[in-house]
Amino acid sequence: MTQTQTQGSKSFILSITLVATLGGLLFGYDTAVINGAIEALKVFFVTPLQTDNALALQVLGEYKIIISLCFIVVSLLVSSFMFRMYGKTKGMIYSALVIIIGAVIWYTQFWVSVNEISENTLNSINGFTISSAIIGCIIGGSIGGYVSQNIGRKRGLVLAAVLFTISALGSAMPEILNFFGASTISSFIFYRIIGGIGVGIASMLSPMYIAEIAPANIRGKLVSGNQFAIVFGMLIVYFVNYFIALSGDDNWLNEIGWRYMFASEIIPALFFLVMLYFVPETPRYLIMKSREEEAEGLLNKIVGTSKAPQLMIDIKESLKEKNAPWLTFGGLIILIGVLLSVFQQFVGINAVLYYASEIFRNMGNDTDTSLLQTILVGAINLIFTVLAIFTVDKFGRKPLMIIGGVGMGVCMFALGAAFYFNQLGLVALFAMLGYVAFFAMSWGPVTWVLLSEIFPNSIRSAMSLAVAAQWIANMMVSWTFPMMNDNSWLTAQFNHGFSYWIYGLMGILSAIFVWKIVPETKGRSLEDMQKLWKK
Repeated sequence: MTQTQTQGSKSFILSITLVATLGGLLFGYDTAVINGAIEALKVFFVTPLQTDNALALQVLGEYKIIISLCFIVVSLLVSSFMFRMYGKTKGMIYSALVIIIGAVIWYTQFWVSVNEISENTLNSINGFTISSAIIGCIIGGSIGGYVSQNIGRKRGLVLAAVLFTISALGSAMPEILNFFGASTISSFIFYRIIGGIGVGIASMLSPMYIAEIAPANIRGKLVSGNQFAIVFGMLIVYFVNYFIALSGDDNWLNEIGWRYMFASEIIPALFFLVMLYFVPETPRYLIMKSREEEAEGLLNKIVGTSKAPQLMIDIKESLKEKNAPWLTFGGLIILIGVLLSVFQQFVGINAVLYYASEIFRNMGNDTDTSLLQTILVGAINLIFTVLAIFTVDKFGRKPLMIIGGVGMGVCMFALGAAFYFNQLGLVALFAMLGYVAFFAMSWGPVTWVLLSEIFPNSIRSAMSLAVAAQWIANMMVSWTFPMMNDNSWLTAQFNHGFSYWIYGLMGILSAIFVWKIVPETKGRSLEDMQKLWKK
């Protein structure tokens, strides 16, 4: 018997996890493609509303309907989480409370107040158009647990790849593929939401797939590889957007160029779809579905024939309560999962990644220079993500998260001060790059490692709640950033610096949260985590 047979094949593990990380690459590609098109989308979709009253009234009506439908969908998803956590009786009571409170806020703060095209309304429509994919991400992240349990990890990723492809086509040609009789902007939003559902599913299933395939001693490194793929996808699309922008002037970019940016996603989406044909399902899902012979053969390849029998026993034991309520291990694990996700977004990373070109324009740069500097942001993101990959299994999860949280807080306070005092030279640039570096070495990849590790097998689908919370927080940050950044009063008072101070405070709070509450998961098997939470 060869050493590979007794210890498992590293080349086999690496090859199938590389395919899974393509889901992360498309996650990064789809979320960052908007960066190069922000100004173009504003000019193409939002600016005409200031002069065309009939169009403005139509768009305003559709906007209110879309937001209302999104509210209903998110409310139903939150209700489903309540039932999974508290059971039928309590779940019904808590769901009713959430829906009533949400309905009051929706009616008083949105439906009644948004009735005319004002500066705030235009900023809100612009922010929602840019961040609309995140509504899909919330849906995709919420149903990720259901998808993973019912059609499997692999076929869930296939579904995500199909949705990526549809979104790329529809976002690039919202007029031609407008089958709804609605305005063009509503058609564009619909296809961005479709792509967001794919992102939400992939954001959960890619790290889950890798975590269930990877041996414990290299799991942190391989799951961090998913974050590397995310930021690599972002870097690729930054280059794509830059070279597309060079192909014409601003008028061409505002009319035609942005379409090529979204259409470019078709290539990696189809490649991902084809490559998924060659990877297996995860052993834990196979055992869950009583396909034990397939699972045993796969485990022999992953961990070797010497360890596979015991791992089979451990997995079976952990899956005895495969439909266990999410609060089986108490509420702390759910709280930790949700807060990890929320803090990852509340530190403001997607305000930087989505609006990097806009931030650089606020520093006084033209479009081409802004997009070129955005590539620098992507490169820093990639370099420091690699640093995290090579340190997460050595130093542990908690030290990296604490250092990263403090570092991000300091850099965001510095960036806000640079805007406030109008010192928008190297100080602002280095503060922004430093912030991205600290995020990339900590909260970017390590959050996904922790989320893939802390949930025991019997409540693994509870990860969907954490992922949904992450996308809701992402939506809040992405939607509110242009509302804060473009608000006349806030700009007059803080000179675009206000939002960065908010993100800086969140960075400090995130470090305190990890220091006080989050357990270290370094070196523990997924089955060990179940024993930890039982204690």
